[in-house]
Formats: sequence, structure tokens, C-alpha cells
Amino acid sequence: QVQLVESGGGLAQPGGSLRLSCSASGSIFSIHTMGWYRQAPGKERELVARITNGGFANYGDSVKGRFTISRDNAKNTMYLQMDMLKSEDTAVYYCNLNQRLSTYWGQGTQVTVSS
Repeated sequence: QVQLVESGGGLAQPGGSLRLSCSASGSIFSIHTMGWYRQAPGKERELVARITNGGFANYGDSVKGRFTISRDNAKNTMYLQMDMLKSEDTAVYYCNLNQRLSTYWGQGTQVTVSS
């Protein structure tokens, strides 16, 4: 089993920044992918960004150039630096880990962008 705990959500103004963290623990294999997804009210969950254990990253079109995903493999921790935030970034952000045939999710952290 794998446990994922997100932190760092909150309220930010448009144009501001927030940094999310996801700490993973449990039976984590050396080959896996971690990612951030988000879900706004009334919308489907969508990919924000994901990163392999080797550091290869890809982003959803709506966040390219504004968000940066990174990870510290020694700490089994992943980060999402969110800059130039927009009101449409408001959502619950979920940490995700995929390994072999299993998918794990964190409980989510709320990000609200409002003036």
C-alpha cells in the first residue's frame, strides 16, 4: 500500500503563487510516476502535471509555462510550484502515484484563487 499526503493549498490572489507538496510513504517501487490532478466544481478531474522517477515531466495545456512540477526522490516527495495563478485554477488538487498496475490518490488540498 501507498499513502499520499498533500499540503500547501490555500487562498491566493490572481497573479500570485502557491506551492503544493505531496509526501509518499509505504511500498513504493523504484519505477513509478507521480502527478497532480485537479477537479473544479461541476467538472471532471484533469491532469495538471506528472513526473517520472527519472524526472521526465509533462503538463496540461492550461498550466504550461505557469506551473512547475518537481520531486525529491530521497524524500519521496513531489512538489508543484504554481505561479501566475488564475481564478480558473481554483480546484481541489490531488496527488497521484502510479506503479505497476496500481494507482493511488491523496485526499486532496483546496486551492482557491480569488481577489
